[in-house]
Amino acid sequence: MLTLSLLRHAKSSWANPRIDDFERPLNERGEDAAPRMAAFMARRGIAPELILCSPAVRTRQTLELVLPHLPGNPKVVYEDVLYLAAASALLKRVCKVAAKVRHTMAIGHAPGLHTLAQELAGAGTREDMQALAEKFPTAGLAVIVFAARTWAGVNRGAGRLELFMTPKRLT
Repeated sequence: MLTLSLLRHAKSSWANPRIDDFERPLNERGEDAAPRMAAFMARRGIAPELILCSPAVRTRQTLELVLPHLPGNPKVVYEDVLYLAAASALLKRVCKVAAKVRHTMAIGHAPGLHTLAQELAGAGTREDMQALAEKFPTAGLAVIVFAARTWAGVNRGAGRLELFMTPKRLT
């Protein structure tokens, strides 16, 4: 069984219109939401072995706030291809993960992350599937499990949405 956790970056700042999109940092709300989501992940035992992260400032800052809460010592890889990646590019990258890795987390952006979660999750609780269909907000987390033995065997509709959590749903 393989587990893929998809984490959207926390809320970023639009305060300075001169800052390039890639360089936008988290705002105060994002700095609050990321550790709350991380504490939730810790309580649920979410323990990725590999974290694939967009190199944008807001994704790196989200990871910095989440990483101390995660058990173990996951390997972190920053990849340019993950910045604003489409679902197809994200899936292509996930399918290249080594078979020995059983739990991968990707930290990225909408709409690609949202589309990927919807495409992969063929089943799940009605509540979680409906919430995922409506929106994948900042700092949202989707955890999808697959019966596949290798990441190359991960296909659209083949996953089960084990959980979908957002900062608003925590309260």
